Amino acid sequence: MRVRIFDNAKLDLVEGYRFYEEQATGVGQYFLDSIYADIDSLMLYAGIHPIKFAHFHWLLAKRFPYAIYYTYDVDVASVYAILDCRQHPQKIENRLLQEQARRWK
Repeated sequence: MRVRIFDNAKLDLVEGYRFYEEQATGVGQYFLDSIYADIDSLMLYAGIHPIKFAHFHWLLAKRFPYAIYYTYDVDVASVYAILDCRQHPQKIENRLLQEQARRWK
């Protein structure tokens, strides 16, 4: 199983890193390490998570209030967004609809 992370999801990681690094030095790196461990788990468990919005599976991060939104095909899990769960649900849904429109034109 391969895991592919799209650029917008990488930007979400950078944003999360900056936020947590501003809180305390080193927490941003801990955030990245934790989220990447969750993403790595997709190599084994892709497809078992519930579908939350549109066609996106929803993996809740273990250590931070973030969710990883991905799609699953036969041998590839594609990560489209890594979003803070403390946002308004409509904002999250709008972002995922944008990702869907961008990828499935």
